[in-house]
Amino acid sequence: MLAFTASLFAQNHVEDDFENIVCKEAEAHAHFLHPVPAANPLTANYDLKYYRFEWYIDPAQYFIDGKATVYFETLEDGFAEINFDFSTQMAVNDISYHGQSLNSTASGAYLLTVQLPTPLTAGTLDSMTITYAGAPPSSGFGSFIQSEHNGIPSLWTLSEPYGAQDWWPCKNGLDDKIDSIDVIVTTPEAYRAASNGLLVQETVVGSDKVYHWKHRYPIAPYLVAIAVTNFAQYTDNVPLSNGTNLPMLNYVYPENLANAQSGTGKLVQVLQFYDSLFVSYPFHEEKYGHAEFGWGGGMEHQTMSYVTSYGWGLLAHELAHQWFGDMVTCGSWEDIWLNEGFATYLEGLSRERFPSQVVTQWYDWKLSKINSITSQTGGSVKVADTTSVNSIFSSRLSYNKGSYLLHMLRWKLGDEDFFMGLRNYLTDRQYDYALTNSLQLHLEAASGQDLTEYFEDWFTGQGHPSYQVTWEQSSAGDVYIQLNQTTSHVSVDFFEMPVPVLLKGAGVDSLVRLEHTQNGELFSMNMPFTVTSVQFDPDLWLISANNTVQQGELTGTGEAFAEGDIFIYPNPAKDFIQVFFEKNKPESELNWLMVNGLADSQGWLHGMGWHYN
Repeated sequence: MLAFTASLFAQNHVEDDFENIVCKEAEAHAHFLHPVPAANPLTANYDLKYYRFEWYIDPAQYFIDGKATVYFETLEDGFAEINFDFSTQMAVNDISYHGQSLNSTASGAYLLTVQLPTPLTAGTLDSMTITYAGAPPSSGFGSFIQSEHNGIPSLWTLSEPYGAQDWWPCKNGLDDKIDSIDVIVTTPEAYRAASNGLLVQETVVGSDKVYHWKHRYPIAPYLVAIAVTNFAQYTDNVPLSNGTNLPMLNYVYPENLANAQSGTGKLVQVLQFYDSLFVSYPFHEEKYGHAEFGWGGGMEHQTMSYVTSYGWGLLAHELAHQWFGDMVTCGSWEDIWLNEGFATYLEGLSRERFPSQVVTQWYDWKLSKINSITSQTGGSVKVADTTSVNSIFSSRLSYNKGSYLLHMLRWKLGDEDFFMGLRNYLTDRQYDYALTNSLQLHLEAASGQDLTEYFEDWFTGQGHPSYQVTWEQSSAGDVYIQLNQTTSHVSVDFFEMPVPVLLKGAGVDSLVRLEHTQNGELFSMNMPFTVTSVQFDPDLWLISANNTVQQGELTGTGEAFAEGDIFIYPNPAKDFIQVFFEKNKPESELNWLMVNGLADSQGWLHGMGWHYN
């Protein structure tokens, strides 16, 4: 972990937040390195409908005491027992079911099995209340954390990816969102309790205060959260595109109030930007907000992100998760880039949209991502080992390369089709889980392009290309550019991508888009000015490294372009050839092609379907 941290900060990190976000997210989950399945097959036979949580929390104590009432619908006949993912270190004091107490057994590290008095048939809606207490398992940073700030006790939860089972009985996989929840936290009156949804009631009971939060949107188990300390409270109002005046509710440490107000005030415009760019803020009937915690990064708990500071990058990143991660949640941890890659890219887009508001500008943000991605030769965005939290929360791959997969898709498809595809993806998968193939299908439908090879190369494959650009210009003004490519990893032999190249002359320039489909490909175009230099990918649309640009002789055979004669490449050739010559050449030129075995008497170039005219 020390080496991981050092490697992150050795890079040129962006502004004050990004590397801190990633480092702390991975660090916080490090105690989950033991193998945990993405979904427990024993919990697959029922569907979660509702939870009512009733917890007593004293932030001065590392302890939780309370109840979890769960409503579930059975998915099979003969349903005789129900299983939950729940730490066996927690004491289950009672399980109440229709007025009677049920027997249960705890096994392994995380399995609670409850025997029902009578088997249920499929489609039965039923409920039970589990009363429990204890000190949840944790080590270092974890899912249930007790600490302090400025001498004041503080307690919070952070369950991504597998931590919910540490502190409440749940289904811990990415296959079943809870339709709605109520969170009722009782705590000593000096403290406030933050959670998901709307605060519908605050009640003083003796020396305690009860906070009742109601959330009526589907929620993944790892996004359920509470935080308790002596929060100061304020609200920023955010007018949305649908006419809603959304409250941005902020619970912050009193000693950081002024800094928080400055940061969240600037975030209002970012929330409006995301709201207009994609679909309306997903939880607009409730709230967005922040709760401060002492962890060192941020966590996108649904409707209320937990943050440790109020810099632009952190707040924009966690806000983006409300669309990508919370409303639409990755359906497998191998697809975590659907959460983290999107949140990283949207944070970048906020820099593009509001350049006067940020320290790190859009170009530098892109450059830092490319440098991180290409700092190693391999690594797949698709997580190979979902039992390794370091693999899931890889800054280089899940965050940075994931964000650049989106940036390159935007370049490849164009803004209109790209953003339309994303809006359709969000609408279709709203409040549900999604996998990468769902995103691919929506982008293909919007653009009409087949993206199979793109996702095979960039999502499943490893590495990146290096481009070698050679160019020359004829006396007639024709510019010829030859593109060669080498790849950094054997899993991909060629990255097929449109390549931007900037041609520059005296006081004039022209950006050309080269559809690079084969190694050694030759492109020609006429320029009404003398080209003095060529720049590869000036706006950083592509993941690439160690690129070269040179003016000089192209690889092929034939007379020089300046003379306007035939040019054939590559030479030697294996899979294809290209032939360049001036239009309206006399028949003698076709005879040259025939003599050299390249064309038949009708002028067809063999094996290519090109016709000479």
